[in-house]
Amino acid sequence: MKRQLYISQILIAVAMGMMVSGLASSVSAAEPYKIINNSQTMGTGRIDYVYADSEGRRVYVPRGNQVLVFDLDTLKSVGAINDSGGHGVAVDPNSHHGFSSRKPITMFDTTTLAKIKDIQVEGNPDGILYEPLTQKVYVFSHSAPNVTVIDPKDGSITGTIDLGGAPEQAASDEQGHMYVDLEDENKIAVVDVKALKKTGEYSLEGKGAGPGGLGLDAKNRILFAFCHEPATCVVLGADDGKILATLPIGSGTDGGGFNPHTMEAFSSQGDGTLTIIRENSPTSFEVEQTVQTKPRAKTCSLDTKNDHIVLIAVEPSPTPAGTPEAAQAPATPPANAEQGRGGWRGGRGGGPGLLDILVVGH
Repeated sequence: MKRQLYISQILIAVAMGMMVSGLASSVSAAEPYKIINNSQTMGTGRIDYVYADSEGRRVYVPRGNQVLVFDLDTLKSVGAINDSGGHGVAVDPNSHHGFSSRKPITMFDTTTLAKIKDIQVEGNPDGILYEPLTQKVYVFSHSAPNVTVIDPKDGSITGTIDLGGAPEQAASDEQGHMYVDLEDENKIAVVDVKALKKTGEYSLEGKGAGPGGLGLDAKNRILFAFCHEPATCVVLGADDGKILATLPIGSGTDGGGFNPHTMEAFSSQGDGTLTIIRENSPTSFEVEQTVQTKPRAKTCSLDTKNDHIVLIAVEPSPTPAGTPEAAQAPATPPANAEQGRGGWRGGRGGGPGLLDILVVGH
């Protein structure tokens, strides 16, 4: 009898422990997003995109004529790729080759950070994406050719694609389709990555203009287009382009994404906010939170391992009091001075400035 009572007490204790654990998990999931880590590095040069390599545990930030490399977990500097720079970075996890979008494209070794070679391309490279199904790197340009496709094993060009518009951000469903927001056309282009051609396009139907960021829920076939005018997220079906919802976001978006682990879309904005949108179901969406970040932190990348969002911004370097520069310098940059859209993109005209790396999570 005592043994049965003892066993019953153990079972009750275990059950209560599981309930407490479940409640703790629920509370943790409900905790608001906030900045959980940050760093500042003095330097010069303009910035644009940030890339969080979740597998390699590194952060890549092209700035000036370098690609700065940081440890994704500590944000400490681990080196730089010289004679490089550009707009963004993509990494092939198989060959351990990285690529920086500039003209010419820089190809480098992600292990040693040694530059391998320059790749001559046409157009004006801007955004960049590694596509897992084809295991190719796609470089995007506002001028023709809109997409240049590179084999990351040897850096050879395997094709180009005409999108009929200026691409900003792209997302792959890893099933043969790539979606690209066309900023000047207010459309989402649909690309067959095997055939290397555009197969369709979805209009935003006046609900939003100048899409600068894009998120994709590949499982439920939902696209999130983050637009400048008005500051809106247009939610649409990935298979038919049907508009499902519109939601407000901050001003000055230039990046976004979707986290399938948390079922949340997110958009980073130059006004110093990060908008988190929850997908309650394939037909129900809501703005869950607006996180305060830093002015001009309008590009971001997802650390898929830890469900963290990494953002970057540059702020002017401190000017010693009493100097002529201090008397003439504004206390803060103009509200419309966003990286990539004005002289404050990396300090004045790319001059000295503090690079901020922000990590947002629970």
